[in-house]
Amino acid sequence: MQGKVIVLDAGHNDGNFGHTSVIDQLVDAGGFRKPCDTTGTETNAGYHEAAFTWDVTKRLTALLRADGARVVLTRKDDHSVGPCVDVRAAVGNRAHADAAISVHADGNLLSGHGFHVMQPVRMSGGSAVLARSRRLALAVRDAYESGTGMPPANYIGTEGIDPRSDMAGLNLSTVPKVLLECGNMRNAGDAKDLSSAAFRQRIARSLDTAMRAYLR
Repeated sequence: MQGKVIVLDAGHNDGNFGHTSVIDQLVDAGGFRKPCDTTGTETNAGYHEAAFTWDVTKRLTALLRADGARVVLTRKDDHSVGPCVDVRAAVGNRAHADAAISVHADGNLLSGHGFHVMQPVRMSGGSAVLARSRRLALAVRDAYESGTGMPPANYIGTEGIDPRSDMAGLNLSTVPKVLLECGNMRNAGDAKDLSSAAFRQRIARSLDTAMRAYLR
């Protein structure tokens, strides 16, 4: 991991709630346009996705830096606005990242349970970067399931992998990148796990393992 550049994209931002007119503006998403960002989802108890992703990212940053990696964050706090999804992609591109991961949590049906990894199907980086992103998606899938005990989602994707063409942060990337939905915040069991500091540390350790496996 020494000298490797890893970009961590903590999904959303709690400052988005007070600036919907800003995050509703349309930006390039890779051949089409999407809103700059959203507020994200939350558990039924009110634990915001943005707070969750920020906490996981901070924990993962500490582990990766201890491994010798150079970590670049797409946002520096959990009270600002955005940045927009196209800017988040640009951060990884400018850093010439060896790998990038966008950390999220889903908000789906109450019966929806488990995690999934969004794998790009087209990227600005072309076929070589796309192939590396597929390998990264598998590394994240395997390490996350093994390290957290959470199963692949029962409501989307196949065996934890969800190929997507509608995600700006993936489409616009010129470096290997995936998006992880760590669980469904609307599901009682998943929400209990995601709201646990101990479980979030397990998430961070599993993603550290994933990066080691991928970069090796």
